[in-house]
Amino acid sequence: MRSLPMKTLVVVPTYNEADNIDKLVPMILAHTPAGTEVLVVDDASPDGTGDIVKNMAARERRVHLLQRERKLGLGSAYVQGFKYALQRDFDFIVEMDADFSHDPREINLLLEKAAQGGCDLVVGSRYVDGITVTRWPLKRLVLSIGASKYVRAITGLKIHDCTSGFKCFRRRVLEQIDLNTIHSDGYSFQIEMSFKAYRKGFKVCEVPITFVERRRGTSKMSKKIVREAVWMVWKLRLYDLFGKL
Repeated sequence: MRSLPMKTLVVVPTYNEADNIDKLVPMILAHTPAGTEVLVVDDASPDGTGDIVKNMAARERRVHLLQRERKLGLGSAYVQGFKYALQRDFDFIVEMDADFSHDPREINLLLEKAAQGGCDLVVGSRYVDGITVTRWPLKRLVLSIGASKYVRAITGLKIHDCTSGFKCFRRRVLEQIDLNTIHSDGYSFQIEMSFKAYRKGFKVCEVPITFVERRRGTSKMSKKIVREAVWMVWKLRLYDLFGKL
């Protein structure tokens, strides 16, 4: 594997991912450049996810754990992870799910696009090169594609996959976004971060990835997350019109 001259932090939020995390973290480290580290942000998982990561961190200096006291949500987990990265000398920050829906072997696709393609935010896209989603029910696929079209129509965000949770940020993007103002979760968080990067003039790119529905554990998707995303799009549009982003 070709080494890339960068220091990268992969942020992985978890809640009840004991069946996945002990396999995911070693795969991330095995398939990324030598300067890559992993930060797991665990929301006090009752299944012992945090303890598994703590044991890994004791054996491997590139593994880190932020153990939170209760379930606080995906958005705030990423915000804490981003702040952790900014307090240290990481050049690139990758976000990804813990359930293997994002393939650790594809992290390098995002990193190479950011490092060599002049992109500030790289989105791992399910829809930029056709539809690269496997094992999703039709209803879920239609919802996801429709959500991206909805976001683009209202905000003007020029990417195909507006709700993707597989991304690579250059450090300077996160430095320019006021992370203390980010309070959204789920789909909303992904939309908000991409839109704010886009409106601040950063170059947002997409690379095709293969998305696979989780094999173990349960999905965190809910009607509340969908409703929040619907309203967040209009909120972002209004804030943008009034110069409050």
